[in-house]
Amino acid sequence: MMDRPDQIERDATIAVLEIDTGSRDTWSTDRLDALLRDIETVASDDGIGGVVLIVGGDDGSPGRDRAAHQMPVGPSCMGRVIAAIEMAGKPFVAAVQGVALDDWYELALGCDARVATPGARVGLTQCARGVVPGAGGTQRLPRLVGRAEAIRLIAGATEVTAEKALGLGLVDAVAAQDLQRAGILMARDMAGTKRRLIDRPVPDDVDVDAAAESASRKARPHVLAAIHHIREAGTITARDGLDAERATAERMHETPEATALRHIFLAEREAARGMPGREAAPVPVDLFGVIGSGTMGAGIATAILQVGKPVVLMDANADALAKGVARIEDAIDGAVARGRLSRPDGEAAKGRLTTGTELSALARCDLVIEAVFEDQRVKEELFGKLGAVLGADAVVATNTSYLDIDRMAAKVPRPEHVIGLHFFSPAHIMKLLEVVRGSASGDRAMATGLGVAGLLGKQPVEAANSFGFIGNRIYAAYRAACEFLLEDGALPHEVDRALEAFGFAMGPFAVADLSGLDIAWTMRRQRVADRDPQDRYVHIPDRLCEAGRFGRKTGAGYYRYDADGARHRDPEVEALIIAASAEKGIARHSLAALDIQRRALAAMVNEAACIVAEGVALRPSDIDVVMVNGYGFPRWTGGPVHWARQQAPEALADDCARFAMDAGPGRQNGDLRLLGVGSGGTK
Repeated sequence: MMDRPDQIERDATIAVLEIDTGSRDTWSTDRLDALLRDIETVASDDGIGGVVLIVGGDDGSPGRDRAAHQMPVGPSCMGRVIAAIEMAGKPFVAAVQGVALDDWYELALGCDARVATPGARVGLTQCARGVVPGAGGTQRLPRLVGRAEAIRLIAGATEVTAEKALGLGLVDAVAAQDLQRAGILMARDMAGTKRRLIDRPVPDDVDVDAAAESASRKARPHVLAAIHHIREAGTITARDGLDAERATAERMHETPEATALRHIFLAEREAARGMPGREAAPVPVDLFGVIGSGTMGAGIATAILQVGKPVVLMDANADALAKGVARIEDAIDGAVARGRLSRPDGEAAKGRLTTGTELSALARCDLVIEAVFEDQRVKEELFGKLGAVLGADAVVATNTSYLDIDRMAAKVPRPEHVIGLHFFSPAHIMKLLEVVRGSASGDRAMATGLGVAGLLGKQPVEAANSFGFIGNRIYAAYRAACEFLLEDGALPHEVDRALEAFGFAMGPFAVADLSGLDIAWTMRRQRVADRDPQDRYVHIPDRLCEAGRFGRKTGAGYYRYDADGARHRDPEVEALIIAASAEKGIARHSLAALDIQRRALAAMVNEAACIVAEGVALRPSDIDVVMVNGYGFPRWTGGPVHWARQQAPEALADDCARFAMDAGPGRQNGDLRLLGVGSGGTK
């Protein structure tokens, strides 16, 4: 059939057309032309009364894994294919298998009916990559589910399973038997009819304004554009709506924001694969163990329980263990209340938890994650006891944020089974998971860590063992630069305001108050002996802690907080900062918002270059994935590395060199070429 492997089969009067998904150019212009010819062939055959079109595959939208994510443009585009289906005088049934997102689902919407396999996923997620649907999604979906639901689904870039899709009306049936057979039976039932979705009126909605307002909060231009097109559906002619949508999609595809969002989308997929060439199979994990029932331990256990796996929660302190169980139950109840879990699933999740106060309770666990106090000595002592308890194939993971994994691994008989799993708080909600490779970590243990991340719905990024790994190390450089800004002339609210204007949800000092200033203070005191006395050290946060100002939890930190949590500037803090500058002989001067942004971001970029040079990150784009998913770096900028590639190389290099010089001999000046800055860009 042509020079491609698409297939047309016949079942009596029903044609079955299956599109090959093995090629990376599934939606190239040539292949769309060929698909169009196939559709015209079956449409013109009087012996065919209906057509089943098999759509979807393992990888979702056919273009989702192409580096350029090119949209089909020109006269032979997806719009022409869908128009040919709609103009055919016989019904087309879309049989959805696997993942049918974006182009795939727009193609399905062009058919007269849709049937899906159990567990299949559908949706229009283009807004996640800075564009709007371009093949009629904003015009056809409202005719199927109403404008309000279409806004929620498209603006939220939402994927839904076939079962939920059936309830929403996104598919007409979930196949109880073979998908192709189900599609054929549906096509036979529809013989002689046409149910073009584009001809339907848009249902009346009572909550369109509320849905639009909710989706518009802090929304980016592409989301606002999608909402606009959805609201127009049915108020203008179908042709005008389709043309307007397509024009917007083509215009937005190469905007800086769409390019950045496409970059981070593809970077996330690449990061999830871990080290290239690793072929080891993960250890099957049927039973998890978690050591430590504090905030992190309880959060990790909750995340595992909610995906259907049993957990043994161990804590030597029975009172702490009881509090941990209560935290877990509260978190699960919260998920039920928010609709993330059904009530029966929530009760089942609670039932999968067992507890113990002795390490022997973990003897049958396949993966044990320790989440005890962040102290090297405490963790090493614990690891020294685990070897006598765990099975020979068990993987052991430490949930440390900064500490040396190799020293922990040296305490067990099989160091190749030790990895780091750095969860972010709250662990059952935050998406990022750094999977840390120690010098002795084996491929199978690392594959297990990456697999667990996928099981938990986390975004994994592999990192080598280094103080702070990727994220905390870069954030420490960022925080240091912001503290330098305080000494040089800025006040906390000015730094926060400038970086929030760049796109961070919260500035660094508001974040510090929220996290608790005492946590970083403890870490700094532990590392006094490691600090180069010639490095620039800002004493302001230490003095705040010495005054008992630990942030929101004490009502005072960099800011003062009301009983209701409202944040206010504090004259005492500003006087302390001005005095600190005078003590060092620093002549304070005002700093513009752009200067604040450039200095803070240059610190991140400089540290990113050092991390790549040392092999802590596998690829530069992994740094973007970490900072976007774990540290609030604005997604629509693509992350610090992608942002750096858009800057003038010489000016950025000067900014980075200034930071390194300002920080002192303990800070290296990174080679920005390793990030692809000024060299055409690299992964």
